[in-house]
Amino acid sequence: MILIVDSGATKSDWIALDDKGDQLFVTQTLGLSPEVLTREVIEDRLANNFELSKNKEKVTKLFFYGAGCGTERMRLFLKDIFKSFFPNAEAQVKEDTYAAIHATTKLGDPGIVCILGTGSNCSYYDGEKVHQKVTSLGYILMDDGSGNFFGRKLLRDYYFHKIPKDLADKFASEYDLEADLIKENLYKQPNPNTYLATFAKFIIENKEHPYCKGVINKGLQQFINNNVMQFDLATKVPVNFVGSISYFLREELAKVIERNDLILGVIRRRPIEGLVDFHKSNL
Repeated sequence: MILIVDSGATKSDWIALDDKGDQLFVTQTLGLSPEVLTREVIEDRLANNFELSKNKEKVTKLFFYGAGCGTERMRLFLKDIFKSFFPNAEAQVKEDTYAAIHATTKLGDPGIVCILGTGSNCSYYDGEKVHQKVTSLGYILMDDGSGNFFGRKLLRDYYFHKIPKDLADKFASEYDLEADLIKENLYKQPNPNTYLATFAKFIIENKEHPYCKGVINKGLQQFINNNVMQFDLATKVPVNFVGSISYFLREELAKVIERNDLILGVIRRRPIEGLVDFHKSNL
């Protein structure tokens, strides 16, 4: 059995294939980012999934693409967990950038590949190798244009009284904005980045409001300035996107891309389908 996994900060999509490439099952766990989760939490999330627990000894190959897997230390940390949970599996762990690349580009075709979901990332794929100009320092300092970026902006503006009253009242009626609860989730609970990203839904649902339009436009432009424009060939190759933010804000993103004389490539909400096709072709 072959397991293919696309793991973001919020959730992980799992697809199991047999040796011929036929699908056996599809399942989902919460995100497994090693940067923000302990070993115990990751092990619990694996063990609490019925399909994974039932089939863990049948797995022979595991291809895991995940947020927070950009360093060798984090990759080895996860591989050790997988070795224990899937005792018969050969595990390959790569950062989620590779999932985005396999889902949006073809071997040999260069392009810029961006992730805009709970977090954000940007790489240049020359057709064979991946190149990055910016090393991510995580959700507190980076992640421009991401779900947690917009969530953080919204909470800050609400508490600094910078949101127009009509929108602020609507925001308060739909979310529990009690300060102690926010601080509990940010400083005492796991996955504070995921918690922040839950507020991005409000921005998307109210994107026609002038305040939200401004926040979205500035956030996407900031991502382009700080990430895409790092590459000399930025205006010469397609700029591809994966992730829920890029998908639900695809019209706004297309305008920002055009305004910056960039070439819009593929936008996918989730890369898992493209990953399956990639691995099927390499069975």
